[in-house]
Amino acid sequence: MTQTPDTFIKDWMSSINNGEVENLLLFYDKNAVLLPTFSNIVLKTPAAIREYFERLSSREELKVSLHEKSLIAQNLRDDITLLSGIYRWEFKIDGYLLNFEARFTFGLNLDQPNPIIHHHSSQIPRML
Repeated sequence: MTQTPDTFIKDWMSSINNGEVENLLLFYDKNAVLLPTFSNIVLKTPAAIREYFERLSSREELKVSLHEKSLIAQNLRDDITLLSGIYRWEFKIDGYLLNFEARFTFGLNLDQPNPIIHHHSSQIPRML
């Protein structure tokens, strides 16, 4: 599906931004783990990951964008890459467009058709 970290993140965000849940789910390995931005539950099954993204995609004006300069790719082995950075989620709640800054890490095997083996995303806490 994807060959480089840059194309991976662009394709993943495009699936979110276009409401393509089925396409988005193709990025996740059948044994992938997702620690999602907007839930306190660790998702360990394809069904749970599907349910999360179906719920998220129902948000009005859903969009995710990358802070380009934040993207860091680390090759752990020839077949395993960690991709980390900051993205911004936007969607409406009660008619108001809200923004949520979040940090993320993807554990990827870009040689696989379903490259995501681990995805951790958490909202950036307020600074002290």
